[in-house]
Amino acid sequence: MKHAYFTFPTTFQALKAEKVLTGKDWKFKMVPVPRSISSSCGTALRCRPEDAEAIRALFLETLVETNGYYELEENLPSGSRFFLKKKGNGN
Repeated sequence: MKHAYFTFPTTFQALKAEKVLTGKDWKFKMVPVPRSISSSCGTALRCRPEDAEAIRALFLETLVETNGYYELEENLPSGSRFFLKKKGNGN
C-alpha cells in the first residue's frame, strides 16, 4: 500500500496542519516521521497519495509550512518500508 507523507519544520507547523485538516473529508493521521524519510525525530502527516495535492493546496492557502512530501510503499515483507520518491521541497 502506498502512503503520502508531509514533513514539517517544527512541531507547531505539524499541529497547525492537523488543526487545518480537522473536519475535512480527507483521511489523515499524524505519525512519527518514518526512518526511511529521516533518522531525526519529528511528526509527519500521513495521507492517501490521491489526496496529497489538495491537502498541499490547502496548506499553501492557510500558510502551513512543510519541509517535504514523500510517497512510500508499505506493507512489504517483514514489515520493511521502501522509499519510493520525494516530491518537492515543501512550501
